[in-house]
Amino acid sequence: MNKIDRRKFIKYSALASTSLLVPSFLKGFEAKEIYSNPQLGKLLSGGKKLIVVQLSGGNDGLNTVIPYSNDLYYSLRPKLSLETGKVLKLNDELALNPVMSGLKEVFDKGNLSIINNVGYPNPDRSHFRSMDIWQSGSASNEYLSTGWLGRYLDSECQSCGNAYSAIEVDSTLNLAMKGNKRSGIAVEDPQKFYMNSSERFLLDLAEKNKNDHLDDSNISYLYKTLIETTSSAEYVYENSKIYKSKIDYPNTEFGKNLRTISQMIISNIDTTVYYVSMSGFDTHVNQRGRQEKLLKELSDGLYSITEDLRINDRLNEVVILTFSEFGRRVKENGSGGTDHGTANNLFLIGGDLKTPGIYNTPPDLSNLNDGDLNYEIDFRSVYSTVLSNWLQADSGLIMGSDFDRLNII
Repeated sequence: MNKIDRRKFIKYSALASTSLLVPSFLKGFEAKEIYSNPQLGKLLSGGKKLIVVQLSGGNDGLNTVIPYSNDLYYSLRPKLSLETGKVLKLNDELALNPVMSGLKEVFDKGNLSIINNVGYPNPDRSHFRSMDIWQSGSASNEYLSTGWLGRYLDSECQSCGNAYSAIEVDSTLNLAMKGNKRSGIAVEDPQKFYMNSSERFLLDLAEKNKNDHLDDSNISYLYKTLIETTSSAEYVYENSKIYKSKIDYPNTEFGKNLRTISQMIISNIDTTVYYVSMSGFDTHVNQRGRQEKLLKELSDGLYSITEDLRINDRLNEVVILTFSEFGRRVKENGSGGTDHGTANNLFLIGGDLKTPGIYNTPPDLSNLNDGDLNYEIDFRSVYSTVLSNWLQADSGLIMGSDFDRLNII
């Protein structure tokens, strides 16, 4: 291949960034350094790992964790409420949706903690703004360009040689994983990631322009990004082949992504944080069947990855955190669905929970704020607890303030 001019190099580098499924600003490392110096790949958190599961669209928490003994639930939801005889009872007040038998088994084994009434002051009902708040860890009147996990990398990974201390199993990187100096890496599929990075034209592009335009900072930066990314891809791909799961996961994109995460963890890839999303929870119309299909997929997927980690003796080193950008209105609407609400429940799954079961009181349906649940626990307290107690990081520095820690992990 002939040497190319500046315009073409930038064009091809942009294409490379897209095909490699990583942000264009990614800074990586040479994989061979990891092989020769294992200390560079040392996990930030002392071996503990975090998996964040984002439920996009605003999952209806009241039909996920059901206050089946509360008459107000049935009067406010005459069509959407779940029959008492069909729900999966957790205690005398709360039950899981009938389709969530997998998660009920995780609960019964002491590996699930349910936190009720999670939210933040002055909540926003916009999908985009509320998701930004949850991903950045900001106040509702605060706008941040970095995410809470990206700032974790900034704080704890200033000198680490590991370019993928945080991996999002997706084609793009969300705000939560972006820091000022370091960010996560987006890897939808390790094999595809590696194959794309190994395309002949990309390798030739990097080699032919290795010594050209080094006085041009943009060109030099793009070149370094390209060559470092190909090294990262090799490491992720080669190590992800070590373990292949025999557990049945849901035959969906979400199930496939959870399988990818479990295989990376059990193959000992040096990654501390994993992030995965599941969409479709904006159920304004005909909610019952739509949400139950999603909840079954969620429950079966979380059961599968929990069992995969358990049988491989890894569950005690992993915490799974699920969240959605908001809950739904308590009263059903006229279209067989629910509209955007505020506070919600979230799940923590792990083999070493301090408070498995129901962490706090059920939602108070008799004390609503303009038809919405009042929040009891600030979501930033959950984040601060995960950062401090699990990832052994300075949560005050990362979150910008000291929030109460919960006795969960």
